[in-house]
Amino acid sequence: MSTPTPAAARRLGVREAGLARRAQRYGVWVAAALVLVVLPHVIRTPVAISVMNQMGIAVIFALSYNMLLGQGGMLSFGHAVYFGLGGFIAIHVLNLAGQGKLYLPVAFLPLVGGLGGLFCAALFGSFSTNRAGTVFAMISLGIGELMASSSLIFNKFFGGEEGITGNRAKAPPLLGLDFTTDVRVYYLIAFWALAATILIYAFSRTPVGRMANAVRDNPERAEFVGYSQRGVRYVSFCAAGFFAGMAGGLFAVNYEILTVENMGLTASGSVLLMAYIGGIGYFVGPVIGAIIFTFLQSMLSDYTQIWLLYLGILFLATVLFVPAGLAGVLMMHAPARRAGRLHRLMGPYLLVAALALVTAVGLVGLLEMLHFMVSGPAGRTTKRLFWVALQVYTVWPWLVFGALAAAGGLGLRRAAPRVAAVFSAASRLDGEPPR
Repeated sequence: MSTPTPAAARRLGVREAGLARRAQRYGVWVAAALVLVVLPHVIRTPVAISVMNQMGIAVIFALSYNMLLGQGGMLSFGHAVYFGLGGFIAIHVLNLAGQGKLYLPVAFLPLVGGLGGLFCAALFGSFSTNRAGTVFAMISLGIGELMASSSLIFNKFFGGEEGITGNRAKAPPLLGLDFTTDVRVYYLIAFWALAATILIYAFSRTPVGRMANAVRDNPERAEFVGYSQRGVRYVSFCAAGFFAGMAGGLFAVNYEILTVENMGLTASGSVLLMAYIGGIGYFVGPVIGAIIFTFLQSMLSDYTQIWLLYLGILFLATVLFVPAGLAGVLMMHAPARRAGRLHRLMGPYLLVAALALVTAVGLVGLLEMLHFMVSGPAGRTTKRLFWVALQVYTVWPWLVFGALAAAGGLGLRRAAPRVAAVFSAASRLDGEPPR
């Protein structure tokens, strides 16, 4: 048997490495599809299905926003406009299909919403993408306010303050399959969420997606190599509008109602929080942020009236301490994982987690008691918190929660240098001198 030449061996090695990379890349999508198929059979409660439906919609919405901010450097305060307009168009088409005036199964409504978002993005982007930076952000804010105020003028389309309702059960089925149950709607949302994620990832690998990164980092240099920065921003803006409209169409299918709040500042601020908490510098970041944001929004709102305050604190902590987002924190551990030293971080991380929990308990206790004193029912002095009935107008609960917050905060401050040193040692390459 002849021995391969060095050149042939190199070609064989390159081919095998390419096959391994492709197998790993496709394996991620196959694994994600299998997880989405199995989830409803593992978590069968109606509440869990409802929350997962919200997560699927939020994932598409956050990824579409990241096409603007993370990939193109366009900070938008009105991205919910395309989400809302796509949803309104989809729900009007749903009503037409339910009345027999149009044959369109529910499964294709997300595409209708996407096309609606694309049309509106092409219209508004024709002038808003002429500039970048602060000017673009202010234009997006103005468009958002314009559309929010227009809802009270064009009542027939927006439905005024009550919004527009629909009924997906009246729409024609697809191959005999209707979407009258939450589980079937889940599979519809899961399908489109996975398809949209794959398409957005593929878009990021196209020349336009690559040039969006170049325009974000150095627009003048992009012009020098022959690309119009305005044209690149416009194409990215239209693509983001399409996927935002697709998310709006899924929202219309899931909730069967659209109101002006779905395209207001609150919705635009929510998607901004999702992207930043997850990490705008990584493709998976908005996915993580959307899942965590939706989970906290769904769970915290059932237990406290000031859940928005806690989300704001989480956002502030992310911007101050982990500006790369949660995905960035995960990626920081890649060197330690490759070096096989992740186990060295377990002890310090457990200590930090315990101190953070103590700090959180103290702060939550203080905030909840303060909110009770300001907005609680008249005549009541007892609040149940952490499964304990507390006399809010006595000094002891305040002292206990204050001591917990102070002790946890001081402990975190003292433990931070030690954790940083252990992390640096675990991430150091073999042979590299200590930093």
